[in-house]
Amino acid sequence: MGKDEFQPGDAKKGANLFKTRCAQCHTLKESEGNKIGPNLHGLFGRKTGSVEGFSYSDANKGKQIVWGDETLFEYLENPKKYIPGTKMAFGGLKKAKDRNDLIAHLKKETQ
Repeated sequence: MGKDEFQPGDAKKGANLFKTRCAQCHTLKESEGNKIGPNLHGLFGRKTGSVEGFSYSDANKGKQIVWGDETLFEYLENPKKYIPGTKMAFGGLKKAKDRNDLIAHLKKETQ
């Protein structure tokens, strides 16, 4: 695998990334509900724009991809490029290692 492809990451490092880069807008546990961004519980295997009670952009609803390791890896590098018109105000994680670590954390905490 190349360095800019999905690879298993470090969930502990990903937890710190989530806390500093994502937690202000997203929650992880089923009981926590939506914030500025949708709740991420059950993220893996879910289609874009499908969390009940969250007001998504038409672009996000229309993307119709299923979230998994590879789709998240690509999305988290530059969300606005991956889904033009998304409301997500996040510049992305440019380092592949950071994306891999965050995905490892999300996989552990959103199931």
